[in-house]
Amino acid sequence: MAASNRLILGPLVGAIDQGTSSTRFLVFNAKTAELLSHHQVEIKQKFPKEGWVEQDPKEILRSVYECIEKTCEKLMQLSIDITNIKAIGVSNQRETTVVWDKTTGEPLYNAIVWLDLRTQSTVERLLKRIPGKNKNFFKSRTGLPLSTYFSAVKIRWLLDNVEEIRHAVSEGRAMFGTIDSWIIWSLTGGKNGGVHCTDVTNASRTMLFNIHLLEWDSELCKFFDIPMDFLPKVRSSSEIYGLMKSGALSGVPISGCLGDQSAALVGQMCFQDGQAKNTYGTGCFLLCNTGLKPVLSEHGLLTTVAYKLGRDKPACYALEGSVAIAGAVVRWLRDNLGIVKTTEEVEKLAAEVGTSYGCYFVPASQVYMLLLGPS
Repeated sequence: MAASNRLILGPLVGAIDQGTSSTRFLVFNAKTAELLSHHQVEIKQKFPKEGWVEQDPKEILRSVYECIEKTCEKLMQLSIDITNIKAIGVSNQRETTVVWDKTTGEPLYNAIVWLDLRTQSTVERLLKRIPGKNKNFFKSRTGLPLSTYFSAVKIRWLLDNVEEIRHAVSEGRAMFGTIDSWIIWSLTGGKNGGVHCTDVTNASRTMLFNIHLLEWDSELCKFFDIPMDFLPKVRSSSEIYGLMKSGALSGVPISGCLGDQSAALVGQMCFQDGQAKNTYGTGCFLLCNTGLKPVLSEHGLLTTVAYKLGRDKPACYALEGSVAIAGAVVRWLRDNLGIVKTTEEVEKLAAEVGTSYGCYFVPASQVYMLLLGPS
């Protein structure tokens, strides 16, 4: 279609939403926030051993490219000019850990997903080095207890168990990142000059980040014996990190990055102290904005960076409570038990039942996370 026949809607904004269960790309009208088009692709999870949860970083990246291209095709079918897309933001599953080779661009192991439990023995070994085996020993710096949940122990496991990663680290070829870092590095050029960065919200979920100083903590890196030179540069949640280097949106700046739960807090406009959001996805997460000061909980809640909307803007913090298994149960009912054929059927079946007669279904993995996880 000729350019003169395309709809001119003013500036548009694209959003990459890379979650545990799926990837989406959405395009909004920047002035009205109207969703113009989107595309979604499910992501496979691998369970090589009991309690282990992995994903293929290359499959994740392919899904991002597919969602962008399909959404752009849909926009063009609607006669919407994709050159009006002026910026792209990234929202991602947090804590999920990837290590890759910067010279080849290839992952050195599958991504270890946030709810993976293989690192319990690593946590127990690290606890022996802490006075009183206090899992909250580093909480004043990180806002987090020592747990299987966070990226530092996942990195430690990889360094202890994957020879290829140890070798790449010793040769200075290895890069670590949460999913946001992997996506941004790949989209901005990868091995040909890709930008290796993360934002403060994702960094605050690694257990290597000082949430007060907003920088990697050398003492924490020393405790976990993790080299600081393969960590990404920490940036704010709202600035230009780099430009798209391929595909339909080549040249468009990637200019926003938030871990998914922080992104939901911002998306729900919870910008005032005391405002909170609750979201239901693979897991269920409640975040409450605590303003410019991090608040430490004595009741099992996590303290996390909520957002930092610009290089020169202050960081805002949140308290977080999490339930690891929520929507994942629906997927399990569909894929493992075969009770439903589509996820949409679950609501219909639930609505037909007047009462549970006092019976509750709790996934065993959820009980395990409650016993061993952040709370």
